[in-house]
Amino acid sequence: MIPLKDEIPTRSFPIVNLLLILTNIAVFGVQWLAGPYQNELTYRFAVIPIEVTSGYNLFAIGNIFSSMFMHAGLAHLGGNMLYLWIFGDNVEDSMGHFKYLLFYLVGGIVAALTHILTNPNSTIPTVGASGAIAAVLGAYLILYPKSQVLTIIPLGIFFKMTMVPSVVVLGLWFVIQLFSGMLSMNGPDVGGVAFWAHIGGFVAGMAMAKLFSSRRKAEAYLPW
Repeated sequence: MIPLKDEIPTRSFPIVNLLLILTNIAVFGVQWLAGPYQNELTYRFAVIPIEVTSGYNLFAIGNIFSSMFMHAGLAHLGGNMLYLWIFGDNVEDSMGHFKYLLFYLVGGIVAALTHILTNPNSTIPTVGASGAIAAVLGAYLILYPKSQVLTIIPLGIFFKMTMVPSVVVLGLWFVIQLFSGMLSMNGPDVGGVAFWAHIGGFVAGMAMAKLFSSRRKAEAYLPW
């Protein structure tokens, strides 16, 4: 399923969410302009679990923040920004601008630490906003469980566009991450998707949702 938009309007302009999207795009632009130095840039600012667990790189902890704004390619960036655009504005609306920014960063940190704990000896650089965005998705599920999301559902060579409850869209997304994460345990360190970062971020977002938001504000636009 590919979500396109949700049905809940926002009461305030999601300036932080927009700035996060623009920052991710700008950083990706810097990566692209680096040309032949892209790999060097990635290894310098990405999260490499073994560098954190061994204490080899003094900048490794700081790289948790920088890696949250880097992406491995245009499709990686586009998919992440789509989800952030659809679900982030409502979460920001329920939390307020400053608390949403803090929530986003904390979610990204928890996601990165989850990845490190489950892959402590990995030498593969990890980049992407998906851990922090997973926290946004977890919070959205808690705050707006009855909202509807316009979704593309592939049906072989055809597709159907329909409204799907957010609990189905986000719940299915999480189940896929969890199943994939379990399959990746004890497997070879070959890179790919950091499923446990997604899982950690999503669970953290669910746990922090009520702490960072005003439930009354969230319910104000919830379609019952």
